[in-house]
Amino acid sequence: MKQYRIELEIYEGKGGTLKKRGDEIIYPDVAKEGICAWMYRGDGTTSYQQGKRFSYPDDLGQLCPWLVDAINSAVRVLNFGGTLPWTYENTPYAKEIDPNGVTTEFIRCVDPTDSGIVVKIIRTPVDPPRRTLGSC
Repeated sequence: MKQYRIELEIYEGKGGTLKKRGDEIIYPDVAKEGICAWMYRGDGTTSYQQGKRFSYPDDLGQLCPWLVDAINSAVRVLNFGGTLPWTYENTPYAKEIDPNGVTTEFIRCVDPTDSGIVVKIIRTPVDPPRRTLGSC
């Protein structure tokens, strides 16, 4: 079975500039300002911004649980070599579908406010590890 690397890129979203008082994070009115609370909190030192990439599944612990739920089905399809049939041609979400190269999918976070974000899922085939003589 073909193996893939899956990356997640924040494609749309507003992280704002993280503000702290000592170790305490000062939260803005995220719904009013359209800031994603997860992006705002980021790594605890800086907020996440558009273009930030995460490796799946290695970075799952860094992701918002709502976002993980939103992307889960699409990641499973891509990870097993499948694609989703819609292409979004002539939109900012036009997908790449290449069975032998990069395939992308866009997923919107379930947050119903303007704070919701869009993540680009990027699937890239990888060569399986080579087995050496004497290995099973």
